[in-house]
Amino acid sequence: MKSTIAIAAILVAGGVGYAMWPTTVPHTTTTDAAIVMEDGVLANVLLPNTLSQNAQIGQLAYEAKCAACHGANAAGQDGVAPPLVHVIYEPSHHGDEAFQRAAAMGVRGHHWPFGDMPPVEGVTRGDVTMIIAYIRELQRANGIN
Repeated sequence: MKSTIAIAAILVAGGVGYAMWPTTVPHTTTTDAAIVMEDGVLANVLLPNTLSQNAQIGQLAYEAKCAACHGANAAGQDGVAPPLVHVIYEPSHHGDEAFQRAAAMGVRGHHWPFGDMPPVEGVTRGDVTMIIAYIRELQRANGIN
């Protein structure tokens, strides 16, 4: 009898705990990018002295397909899109394939309050590979590895 009561108490307590558990876990990160700089820029991006050939090609593709939203040198734009030169996009958190998927399929907004990113029309996997080379070199120049 005592074991039946103990088991019932555990089940009730577990049910109450489950009922009180949040149904959604927010995917937010506190960042310093909320500080808007001059001209709505969200990050102070230091440029490397030189870019590899792939990164140079990526810079051209970035400027054609990405800069309208993510800003010059991937510094982001207030109210539009986040900076890609930010610790959130370091390779260990957002690997290269995350950039490929975001460009091809869009991405649900989850770190920033900008909303969802739509797919990027007219950009190939090869284009995105070069864009990634550019972004990664910018990141490294800013201490993001």
